[in-house]
Amino acid sequence: MHKILKILVLTATCIAVGYFSGLATQSGVNDWYPTLMKPSFNPPSWIFAPVWSTLYIMMGVAGGLVWARMEYEREAVRNALFLFAVQLALNGLWSLLFFGLKNPLLALIEIALLLLLIYETYLKFRKIDKVAGWLFIPYLLWVSFATILNASIWWLNK
Repeated sequence: MHKILKILVLTATCIAVGYFSGLATQSGVNDWYPTLMKPSFNPPSWIFAPVWSTLYIMMGVAGGLVWARMEYEREAVRNALFLFAVQLALNGLWSLLFFGLKNPLLALIEIALLLLLIYETYLKFRKIDKVAGWLFIPYLLWVSFATILNASIWWLNK
């Protein structure tokens, strides 16, 4: 498979995860989330869709760049893509836990694990393809911020 096709496949996969996560959050975002106490640094609601869309695209491109190295670094790429898949699944799960189950504490525990897996994926990606590593940094930073936000929301509403 050509490099561009690999990038497109993984980008579409990431966007699909984002889409289904968005569906899972709809009722919670509209009905439950507005009733929660939030910290002063809580971003406006409109910021989440463009930020996540951009991050999903960057994740897909990064994953595709790593996948394109399969014939040169088979074992390293397989390990990196496994971590990529696990962190992507956890990314989608967070929305179900936080908004679907309306459980900020369980979501906080899960996002801490997600953050560790994103960091591990970043480390693997940057060894295989420097650009892929760089593309993961905004995701790592945003989820770090989201972890602090999640913890603050849990603390203010416990």
